[in-house]
Amino acid sequence: MEKQKGITVKKEEDMSKWYTEVIQKADIADYSDVSGCMVFKPYIYEMWERLKEYVDKEFKKLGIKNAYFPLFIPEKFLNKEKEHVEGFAPEVAWVTHAGETKLDERLAVRPTSETIMYPSYANWIRSWRDLPLKINQWNNVVRWEFKHPVPLLRTREFLWNEGHTVYATKEEAEAEREPIINIYLNAMKDLMAIYGSPGFKSEKEKFAGAVYTCSIESFLPTGKGIQGPDFHHDGQNFAKAYDIKFKDENEKEQYAWQNTFAITTRMLGVMILMHGDDNGLVLPPAIAPIQAVIVPIFKEENKEEVMKKAEELKKELKLRVELDDREGYSPGWKYNEWELKGVPLRIEIGPKDIEKGQAVLVRRDNRKKEFVKLEDVKEKADKMLEELQKDLYKNSEKSFNDSIVEVDSMQDLMDAVNDKKMALVPFCNDPECEDWIKDKTGGATTRNIPVDKKVKKGQKCVHCPKEAKVMIYVAKAY
Repeated sequence: MEKQKGITVKKEEDMSKWYTEVIQKADIADYSDVSGCMVFKPYIYEMWERLKEYVDKEFKKLGIKNAYFPLFIPEKFLNKEKEHVEGFAPEVAWVTHAGETKLDERLAVRPTSETIMYPSYANWIRSWRDLPLKINQWNNVVRWEFKHPVPLLRTREFLWNEGHTVYATKEEAEAEREPIINIYLNAMKDLMAIYGSPGFKSEKEKFAGAVYTCSIESFLPTGKGIQGPDFHHDGQNFAKAYDIKFKDENEKEQYAWQNTFAITTRMLGVMILMHGDDNGLVLPPAIAPIQAVIVPIFKEENKEEVMKKAEELKKELKLRVELDDREGYSPGWKYNEWELKGVPLRIEIGPKDIEKGQAVLVRRDNRKKEFVKLEDVKEKADKMLEELQKDLYKNSEKSFNDSIVEVDSMQDLMDAVNDKKMALVPFCNDPECEDWIKDKTGGATTRNIPVDKKVKKGQKCVHCPKEAKVMIYVAKAY
């Protein structure tokens, strides 16, 4: 009945193949017949639900309410905001027919929802009393812009939240940035154990239509940066394009101020790459669908005794627990399967353990065994899971910091990129200069301007003789 299910390639030797094997063999996702569109299997979708519930709860504390807007967007709506359309034009999938009948107007399949939501906002907002308006959607979007899809990390359809808020003043709108970014940072840390660096995108890399974009950037063991959740302050750009106006307390007509923000299923792919090892997934306990698995070890003559104790342990543990009582599979085979699926804690119990009044607890990350008295298993399991969550985050933070190289010359920047590092460089913030950096480094892009790094007095841009205005991260990226 047993068959080989393990990972056949080491993560460091071929991370792309390793990732593909993990996705398939850990029962995470499946490919569909539509290129770039994947099937989320229950195991990974439960993780998304947990992330969604966490973020949604925090949104509601800020007074943000959920709604839903149509998937299809009339072409005339897209054309109202030229900068936005230009930014998304290559990515838009179009519906042109209903059955055999050609539509009078093309319909875009939602790449993002500004253009379908804001005509409604213009109708709803009349007075300062209608503000602030804080709406979020949990939905899917389609962006058809790439040739080589990667499950979770780069797919043509993905899941996310879309926060779209409206305020009466610039100050009120911008005051929302820090609370939203903190929600995302905490979700990354508390659930996925991923370290991220918040900062501002360059003018070239900001969201189409935004005044500025604030992103959270991570760095993967592949030697590539990846953008996580983001926040866009849109100023009055969309308000002017969609006529979102209100009368203030003095009966004077004003354009509203707006923000947008999002976290996507991409983060689950980042989590897999960040923590996984040669045996498969390593899941942070907070987001794992199964936090602990109990593997009973028995023969026919002691099966009843062992299973009784295993059932008792399962009831005692206040965790998401699986009792693997399948017959026809050896304990070793079960160990390998649950390691492949990344279950944070394994609890082994056999007749000899019962005689000694103990169980064997094994952490997934370091595979360290501990012999624990049966009466202490619940307390010890809770402690081990708490330590595992913290250790995974510490490892992620250390990996990020160890990957940073601060340089101030193009040669050193190119060397850092070739060495699969992320460079922190002084930068003039000129889009043309940014193009040259990308060209000379063979495709490295600016990631973000970290909020805690400042330019030294008199420092010059890494590429040109102009004075540097910011410090910015540069790396190759997904």
